[in-house]
Amino acid sequence: MTKALMLQGTASGVGKSLLTAGLCRLLARSGVRVAPFKPQNMSNASAACLSGGEIGRAQALQAFASGLEPAVDMNPVLLKPEADHRAQLVVSGQVRGILMANRFREDRAELLPEVLAAFNRLSQEHEFVLIEGAGSPAEPNLREGDIANMGFAQAAKAPVWLVGDIDKGGVFASLLGTMDALDPTDRQLVQALVINRFRGDASLLGDACDWLTERTQRPLLGCVPYVHDLALPEEDAPYSFLGGRGRHHSDEDSSKLRVGGVFYPRASNTSDLDPIADDPRIDFCWLADPDSLSGLDLAVLPGSKAVAGDLSWLRQNGWVEALERHVRYGGRVLGLCGGLQMLGQRILDPLRIEGPAYTDGLGWLPVEAELKQEKLVRTVSGQARWPDRCEFAGYEIRHGESPQDPMLYPFAARSEDGRVMGTYVHGLFDLAEYRHAVLEEWLGWKADPGEDQQGRWLRDLDRLADSLCESLDLRMLEEQVGRLS
Repeated sequence: MTKALMLQGTASGVGKSLLTAGLCRLLARSGVRVAPFKPQNMSNASAACLSGGEIGRAQALQAFASGLEPAVDMNPVLLKPEADHRAQLVVSGQVRGILMANRFREDRAELLPEVLAAFNRLSQEHEFVLIEGAGSPAEPNLREGDIANMGFAQAAKAPVWLVGDIDKGGVFASLLGTMDALDPTDRQLVQALVINRFRGDASLLGDACDWLTERTQRPLLGCVPYVHDLALPEEDAPYSFLGGRGRHHSDEDSSKLRVGGVFYPRASNTSDLDPIADDPRIDFCWLADPDSLSGLDLAVLPGSKAVAGDLSWLRQNGWVEALERHVRYGGRVLGLCGGLQMLGQRILDPLRIEGPAYTDGLGWLPVEAELKQEKLVRTVSGQARWPDRCEFAGYEIRHGESPQDPMLYPFAARSEDGRVMGTYVHGLFDLAEYRHAVLEEWLGWKADPGEDQQGRWLRDLDRLADSLCESLDLRMLEEQVGRLS
């Protein structure tokens, strides 16, 4: 029997991704050859693999926690929402087409054999596989044909730990309600319960924990404390945005660089800005309205899964005028991938991959983007031509193609006045030396380079793993893998 464990949650956003990453780190540093796996993911936050395919950003982080390179088998089905009723379907790292909401249940069920094949390959190559579910398993409308939660767990015969988030409130009702809503055969797979993101003294829950154990007939393994200030990539960007990740602007420290990200409806790969948001010397926040551009040094247009649609949203909601004023008063604007395309002359989409066949850009950069049928997915690294000949690394995921100025590489284009720039490279600021070179040359911000993002990840993954080791009864897991530390 394959050694595996699946984490499922009572809802989206209960912390399954980070708990999986923390357990991967705990197993890996205990000498276990562990691999992460998510059968089906729905997210516009993705990462490139060395093979050329893409997977969910959370699985890339979990791979890093496991000491592995990201691989397409770790997330065989990725759904990237393009609108409320459609998503791009990525299977084994490659675009396979469009999945429509009204065909969701039927079309995904056909993917189970490929999902199981990917899981089996990982199982053969590693001692243990940590599986992450998606959303909640207690959704009767989605159970038939399910490949993300109990449907996969049944097929793989994987035991399940059910996670609830006490920070949202109602955790006892959500855990009990989820158990009651499961079919008896699915309920049998639930091995234990976990309470996540607890603030305070867990002993205060005493009687309630006993009540939950009695009602569900499942052990409660413990209460994972709320671990503050984790500098780890968020997969579900709305939770990051609504939770206010980053620091709000203030006038208390004029030496701080002030940076803001524009959060449009289909924003993607927002973790590109995490190295800036996580730097205590930079005053960063996601911007809620155009007026919040006032006083910024740099405004960033992140990637987008629907560039024309998000550009229309900018125009309709007063952002263009505010950005023009920001540049007129000396501010800078950076476009990342889709943001670069918005800042160009026009966006051509003759195959209607994302939107209209023709869209006028803002005209601030001398580029024209055309969306191609074949999606470019690749990791990139090397020596930068601008602003200095230092090393950089990142990845590209895009349908759009544009002429690029080789003298600006890895940036693609710059406005005549130098205040607007764009790049197709995601993760460009993860390396501290290159991040520092850009901010010093372009914004005149003189400071020491700071820390590489991967160094922050490793430190905080260890913090998370320590927290799990201290707060959870892991004997069930140790029976399969040995002593954890």
